[in-house]
Amino acid sequence: MILFLCISVLVVVADYFTKLLAVNVFKANEITLIKDVLYFTYVENRGAAFGILQNHRWVFIAITIIVIALIIAYVFIKKPKKKIELVSLSLICGGGIGNMIDRISLSYVIDFIDFRIINFPVFNVADCAVVIGCGLLILYLLFIEGKENG
Repeated sequence: MILFLCISVLVVVADYFTKLLAVNVFKANEITLIKDVLYFTYVENRGAAFGILQNHRWVFIAITIIVIALIIAYVFIKKPKKKIELVSLSLICGGGIGNMIDRISLSYVIDFIDFRIINFPVFNVADCAVVIGCGLLILYLLFIEGKENG
């Protein structure tokens, strides 16, 4: 449980401080890291992934609260034995909390990582955590869970 809490809190803190940096630095000036590939660009996202469902913040807040509550309940009741499962759930939880803080306090989510080589939507640290967490959870469910016993 300590691992779950530490990773979740670390994601929330990293997300918060990178968004603070985005507001104070990238809002005024876009920063080129790799020309035509990677930039830091300040964006206020009032929707979900790819900007869909603009201005439906209460729907996203409600869904996030439900998902986080289910993850926390699962972790504390089932006590996952495999670290990959626990880490994946921690990343999803921390990322969800990070973006929910923005939705509640600002009415939008601050995005700033602008990966242009494939014309991808601008995203943030919380989004990275959720995507990586979901990917790890899928790998766990497909290749690990239930395989030990046959």
